Amino acid sequence: MARAFALAGLLRLRQIEKEHAASDLAAANALRRDAGERQARAIAALHAVPADATDSGTLFAMAAARASSRSMLADLNALTAQTEAQAEAAQQAFTEAKKRAVGLEKLETRHRDGVVAGDLRTEQAAIDEVATGAWQRAREGGEA
Repeated sequence: MARAFALAGLLRLRQIEKEHAASDLAAANALRRDAGERQARAIAALHAVPADATDSGTLFAMAAARASSRSMLADLNALTAQTEAQAEAAQQAFTEAKKRAVGLEKLETRHRDGVVAGDLRTEQAAIDEVATGAWQRAREGGEA
């Protein structure tokens, strides 16, 4: 019977960590895209506002709207920077988790290859033993 890979439990843990990090990375990238799209929509909406002031009330309203828009854009810029940082951190975490898993996966592959080679050697030895026994029996049968 083939010997089990001694680090199989650790390998499974590393694979789960890698899958979790990949999930976190996907979520961070989705948040980053969402923040960027919200920022682009806000900028497009601001460009679509007419700049014609017919009286002082309209001018004051436009000034207040622009001040509010600047504040909103500053918040969106901060949100975008924050989501970029989160996405970068998630990318680094995924890369580290992948590195840890890949090393164990390579060890498992080497172990599996060694087990297969050992099984093949054992099988070949059994075949050689059968062939040698048959040859000896045929030789002894011919001398008698």
